[in-house]
Amino acid sequence: MMDQPVTIDGRARITSVHAKTIGGSVLTAFLVGILLLFPPAGLAPAAMPAAAVALFAIVFWATESLSGHVTALAFFLLAVVCGVSSGIVFSGFKSGGWWLAFSGLVIGIAIRRTGLAARLAHAVVGVFGQSSRGLVCGLVFVGITLMFIMPSAIGRVLLLVPLAEALSERVGLTKGSPGAHGFVMAAAVGTLLPATAVLPANLPNVLLMGAAGTLHGVTIHYGSYLLLHLPVTGVLKAAVIVVTILFLMPATTRWVSHEAATSPLTRYEWMLSIVLVVTLGLWLSDVWHGIDPAWIGLGAAVFCLLPPVGLVSEEGFQQVQLSLLIYMAGILGLGSVVAHSGLGDALGKLLLTVTGLAPGSDWYNFVALVLVSTGVGLFTTAAGVPAVMSPLAGDLAQAVGWPVLTVLMTQVIGFSTILFPYQAPALVIAMERGDISLKTGLRLVMMLAVLSLVVLTPLNYLWWQLLGYFTPIP
Repeated sequence: MMDQPVTIDGRARITSVHAKTIGGSVLTAFLVGILLLFPPAGLAPAAMPAAAVALFAIVFWATESLSGHVTALAFFLLAVVCGVSSGIVFSGFKSGGWWLAFSGLVIGIAIRRTGLAARLAHAVVGVFGQSSRGLVCGLVFVGITLMFIMPSAIGRVLLLVPLAEALSERVGLTKGSPGAHGFVMAAAVGTLLPATAVLPANLPNVLLMGAAGTLHGVTIHYGSYLLLHLPVTGVLKAAVIVVTILFLMPATTRWVSHEAATSPLTRYEWMLSIVLVVTLGLWLSDVWHGIDPAWIGLGAAVFCLLPPVGLVSEEGFQQVQLSLLIYMAGILGLGSVVAHSGLGDALGKLLLTVTGLAPGSDWYNFVALVLVSTGVGLFTTAAGVPAVMSPLAGDLAQAVGWPVLTVLMTQVIGFSTILFPYQAPALVIAMERGDISLKTGLRLVMMLAVLSLVVLTPLNYLWWQLLGYFTPIP
């Protein structure tokens, strides 16, 4: 078959893509040139190629100059060619998070195929009504509830996104409309960002807890962590998310009848419900049996794929988005490359050198540490912040005159404030599944970041001060 002629709109899109690619290449070359001219103190010359490759990936993901999976593949190639160990470069494919994402994609297909998603959407509408305000609040509420019982942000997002899509259909929203995108983002961001206030609801939280004990002998208790972070970083941030989504992605809903939602459960729905209950139960009890949530999820996915079970057919399995999994592996690999190249450690020390921390300036020190943690997340993703900042906590505590625990806790505000979607793999998954453009996602996370820094950070400071976290070291 002959190629179809390129329309004017097609030419415009191609030209736009070429312009973005050229722009991303120019920006990457400029940043790499700066890196070579002014290398961060402590960065070994041998680590320069890895740092340059990391900058390439960050720029192209942040600007979407190339598709996410294409940038990831180029990142893999360039990193290996530059001498980075393949074990580090491809570590994302070996991580539990990657396999949990794969499992969640399979389970998500089963939830939609069996009709269970539509039935759950009907139940949510019954509780929260059919207005966009009520349903956005409902999705965020369900996400917050799940973060107390389900330890994986990726797992929660992959369960909630099909529910959000089914809700959109239930209330008559057109696929791809701002309102439909708002539902997906409410499900994703609403369970992702507030979860930084709860242990162990997010990977960065867990990494911080481990680093605090290993490096500084500081035990982070569940109750005290919750008291410190939940009121502002949890509850108030959730409220900000709801208001922001309703403002940026308004929707006009209408009732659409679905008889299947009120009919008895089918055999497949019963079977999948049992699978989900067992999976969730094993996730909740992992503290006792010690099985990683990723392998629990993989077991559920394999069960759904078994031909005698019939929850996901071979044709259904083709819907698993390979491009999304490659994209996620690239993001996870970036964190490993940054950590092993020494770029993250050098960057953290450089940023802290120019902040001018000093005892007695609690407000300034607090804001500076929050901004540094937020900035580090741009280069390492949110999960990399504890790896970079935790080793510096002892020196920072002496510089500002606070307990080490207080310095460690400032990271939470930093990694709960993301500036680009690629910093949170769970958010990337949600945007890809919901066919949400970078522009749409970027506008939301940027506005949330501004509100978090301008409104929530001062409230956090006052709350921490009330709790006595800035008491000088005797």
